[in-house]
Parts: sequence; C-alpha cells; structure tokens
Amino acid sequence: MIILDTGPLIAFLNRKDIYHEWTQSQLKIIKQPLVTSESVISEACFLVQHAKQDVNSVFELLRRGLIQVNFNLQHELEHIHKLMRKFQNIPMSLADASLVRMTELHPKSEILTLDSDFRIYRTLDRRMVPVLMPS
Repeated sequence: MIILDTGPLIAFLNRKDIYHEWTQSQLKIIKQPLVTSESVISEACFLVQHAKQDVNSVFELLRRGLIQVNFNLQHELEHIHKLMRKFQNIPMSLADASLVRMTELHPKSEILTLDSDFRIYRTLDRRMVPVLMPS
C-alpha cells in the first residue's frame, strides 16, 4: 500500500514543479489506488487554489478512484494527538500525523512524500516511518 502525501500530489498536478517528472515516474510503477487522509486533500486543495489553479484536478483524481481517502480522524483522534505532541518541536502537521498513523495501521505501507521530516518522525512504538522519496 502506498500512502500519498501532499507534495507528490501537487507535483503530479503541476508540470512546472521540480518533482513533477519524479512523481510521474513513481506513479507509473505504483499499483493504484493510492490512499491518503482528508487532511492531505485539504492541504492540496488549498495549495492548488493558492497557486490560482483549478481545484477540480484534485477532485477528479478522487472521483476516478486513483486516490482514496482511507483514514478516519475521529477513530484515531487520541493517537494523532499523541503523535503531534511528541513531534511538536518540528512541528508535525495534522496531515503528517495522519500519514504516520496510517503506516502504523498498515505495516507494509510506505509514504510517497517529498517531505524530509518523515525521516525524523517515528511511530509511537519508535519505528522508522517507511518512505518513498527522491534521494
């Protein structure tokens, strides 16, 4: 299972992004669908709109089933809160915490990300967070 972070989603949608080609090459070899959280979708919509681009591109990926929202914040609230407190010095966003939690819930998963903070984050049981990112 591949868990999608905001950075690669934005890079995929923006041909001018420096990670556009890297993201496209990864998506060609990754089994669909990608899973993510509503927090990531929220961040992506904000960034797309802020760049004066069409937010429909985000929703089209969801409609087509290429991205699925596979996280329930209400069910994971206490765990997310603990993660965010643990990494408050970085600080950890709600979206990042939800992705770390998703790796705990799905042990064979990896996060597709551009964010080097995921190399610092650990699960609550102190395991490294598995990531797929540019070197």
